[in-house]
Amino acid sequence: MYAVIKTGGKQYRVSPGDVVRVEKLPVEEGETVNLEDVLMVSNGDQVKIGKPLVEGANVTAKVRGHGRDKKIRIFKLRRRKDSRLHAGHRQYYTELEVTGITGA
Repeated sequence: MYAVIKTGGKQYRVSPGDVVRVEKLPVEEGETVNLEDVLMVSNGDQVKIGKPLVEGANVTAKVRGHGRDKKIRIFKLRRRKDSRLHAGHRQYYTELEVTGITGA
């Protein structure tokens, strides 16, 4: 059994027991969260595809923690213009453990 969910502008394929890192959610560590933007649910041969969302389906997950990803380096150079730009970015994330999928 698995589901495709949408959160933070991205889509994730999740199954019960999976651990996923999503964009930061305003939820405390240890709490449960219901992800209601379910695009598809599959249970063996039965597949439900939403238009755009599957009605009555949701994914429950437990928040394992919050953190920041590795730093990415941004370097822009305009040749022959003596113009350089250095920057870095660390994205915040929330780590979720999927506990259940309903609506299949």
